[in-house]
Amino acid sequence: MDYRMIEMSGMKKREADDGKIYLEGYFARFNEPYQVFPDWVETIRQGAFKNYLESGKDVKILWNHNPDIVLGSTAAGTASLTEDDEGLYGMVEINRSDTDAMNAYARVLRGDVSGCSFGFDIKEFDERIDDEGIYHTELIEIEPLYEVSPCTFPAYETTNIDARSRERMDDFRKRKLDRWKEEMRKKLKGEEDGA
Repeated sequence: MDYRMIEMSGMKKREADDGKIYLEGYFARFNEPYQVFPDWVETIRQGAFKNYLESGKDVKILWNHNPDIVLGSTAAGTASLTEDDEGLYGMVEINRSDTDAMNAYARVLRGDVSGCSFGFDIKEFDERIDDEGIYHTELIEIEPLYEVSPCTFPAYETTNIDARSRERMDDFRKRKLDRWKEEMRKKLKGEEDGA
């Protein structure tokens, strides 16, 4: 499972007329460069979440990726996630009877927590290296989307995620170098044969 962290600058806290309270905003934005590492930039293509969201499978809203603190669930109707032109928009109804949920709401309300991330697997992506040697990935389809989380620190900085993610980038660079070497061998062989 991979994680990505974004700032929740667009996250809104809302109290409805019936007294229910919500957190809502964008958990991911399309086509915005996201720096995974100094030499790795990633973007999410519009439509990346569409198929999974349309499947009706449950997505949890967790606090800090902690499965013990569930703020809401799409299957239970206490949370919703949709795609629009900007990104993945979500809303979760905060359970006033749940101390952990109220604490989470208070931390976001006061501005102590300003980030969120989402846990997912990649079904389809594109990759390239630009002229400056920067590795670029574009997430084309995300499946499954396990959860989204308001969180204190970005989960992708954990060592095991870094090591696994860096391997994918290094593998792509090696494959590209191997293709280049093979092309050079063919060209040199062609010259030796008088071509």
